[in-house]
Amino acid sequence: MKTTLDESQIAHLRSWEGRAETYRDEITAAPLRGLSATLDRNDPLQGPGTAVPPLWHWIFFLPQAPQSQIGSDGHPLRGGFLPPVPLPRRMWAGGRFQWENNSLVVGDVAEKTSRIASVKYKSGRSGDLLFVEVEHAFRNAQGLSLTETHEIVYRPAPLPDTPDVPPTPAETGAPWQRTFVPDPVSLFRYSALTFNGHRIHYDRSYVTKEEGYPGLIVHGPLIATLLMDLMRRHMPQAQVISFQFRAVRPTFDLHAFTLNGRPSTDGQTIDLWSADHEGWLTMQAQAVIA
Repeated sequence: MKTTLDESQIAHLRSWEGRAETYRDEITAAPLRGLSATLDRNDPLQGPGTAVPPLWHWIFFLPQAPQSQIGSDGHPLRGGFLPPVPLPRRMWAGGRFQWENNSLVVGDVAEKTSRIASVKYKSGRSGDLLFVEVEHAFRNAQGLSLTETHEIVYRPAPLPDTPDVPPTPAETGAPWQRTFVPDPVSLFRYSALTFNGHRIHYDRSYVTKEEGYPGLIVHGPLIATLLMDLMRRHMPQAQVISFQFRAVRPTFDLHAFTLNGRPSTDGQTIDLWSADHEGWLTMQAQAVIA
């Protein structure tokens, strides 16, 4: 039987729209060095003035809920900044980004302001779906640096008769390709860098028995960062203006997956995507560069 949210529950969850919170953080070099190592890069990361690469802002401005306020899934208990959605599965569905000509750099004391932009309910083939859209604005002493729209989807636990979503074949023959082999260590390191306690990324017993997945789930933001990293390896001097990504299918630590990229003929738009070991599309993204 499908889980059903009634109108009063949906109205209560929608009352979170407009809520806001602000974090301040100091941009330091140590987390940048840690992410560089996790991505197998050899970055000459220096001291003050080193720019934060695109999407690496995710290792700063981290919510730090007390241990007593952590839920059974490893996330902070619901009902604080984010609405108390009763659906058990929570996934990062996608995001959109716009960079200003004002990078966050090591030494900045910066500010992140977040606002719940929308809470939307949909009924899908697998039951209730609730989408929460969060807008983030990042500022340093010079002003606005980056705006981000973060899309979260909540879903019910799977039932035996839940229909599978048909997979989408990924494009083949990309001029840029790289294979990434996920394992518990790489996923744990990224979880640690982002202070992400969600157990689906490191607790195999939890993710298989409680949430019904076949293996540890590779973080959506990690895959997006790897796609951006693929572009940076081929176009290290490119200045990213905007980026968007959409998670299509979960990626598990059971097999290697491929990162793919194709520059457009105008040289400014880069199509990026990831594919699992069976060739199914798992994430689709696009970057625009100056």
